[in-house]
Amino acid sequence: MNLGIVVPCYNEKDVLVETTARLLTVLTRLQDAGKVDANSGIWFVDDGSSDETWALIEELSEIHSAVRGIKLSRNRGHQNALIAGLLQAPGDALISLDADLQDDIDVIETMVDAFHEGYDVVYGVRENRDTDSIFKRWSAESYYRLLRILGVEVVFNHADYRLLSRRVIDCLRDYREVNLFLRGIVPTLGFKSTEVSYTRSERLAGKSKYPLSRMLGLALDGVTSFSAVPLRLITITGLLVFLLSMASGIWALWVRLAGGSAVPGWASTVVPFYFLGGVQLLCIGIIGEYLAKIYIEIKGRPRYHVERLVGLGLRTASRLDGDVEPLPVQAAGQDRRISAHS
Repeated sequence: MNLGIVVPCYNEKDVLVETTARLLTVLTRLQDAGKVDANSGIWFVDDGSSDETWALIEELSEIHSAVRGIKLSRNRGHQNALIAGLLQAPGDALISLDADLQDDIDVIETMVDAFHEGYDVVYGVRENRDTDSIFKRWSAESYYRLLRILGVEVVFNHADYRLLSRRVIDCLRDYREVNLFLRGIVPTLGFKSTEVSYTRSERLAGKSKYPLSRMLGLALDGVTSFSAVPLRLITITGLLVFLLSMASGIWALWVRLAGGSAVPGWASTVVPFYFLGGVQLLCIGIIGEYLAKIYIEIKGRPRYHVERLVGLGLRTASRLDGDVEPLPVQAAGQDRRISAHS
């Protein structure tokens, strides 16, 4: 079995050396046990880092033949960097994880065992969120529950730590949307899957590359890319507003006929005015979000461009139509410029 470990990187120079050492240790252990072959390796994807991340990847690829590097031409976001690595790296199975090694790499062997047992997808699922702040824990778990309520098929407490077989990767080539949300795409593929539990650790060094703004953006992509429920809620809201307006009209007529005392015109004017205004702005915002997604998708622009590749065994690259063509094997340190749309 040829195993590839895909690691998206954005300004990760502080952790890269230690990450490489630990992953190489895992690969060596798996090779000694006969579970993966000698061609297995690590694929670092530099997502337009502004520090020395790429220079360090080049250096590591010259020292270790199992280390390979993919450099994107600019920062394209975590999900695009991840799909770039998955579609470029060869292997019978690929495992994706973050460079900070908060995900427990000791369960990689369990994932490989599950692959040998016939599973095409193995999800890494967090046992708990003790390392998160109270707000992050509450917001993350609430978000997973919200996605399920909206009809989005996701694995609870699973991020992007997973093993995918080659035929699953080949199926991912058919998904060309720009607004990627792999946590929602992979469960819909329908292949045989299982889960492994692990305890998430603190970062080795540096700070999180997912601030609140990016987390909210990913959350929004998850909802708008997989569920039309918010649009249907607009229709329901419109119906409720209509019924409330009718009820307000009936109430105002009853007060007038019954001779009750009320400030003339205040409740019947001010309250509906602000209420309807807020509902309209909310509905316009939801519709606008979906229109923005359609606008971005319909242009069909490439999700990423590969600027350079380094390392041994670079035999495949994605073409603009998403197919695979063979590339000559390159020596460590050489580069090749490629545009990709997969």
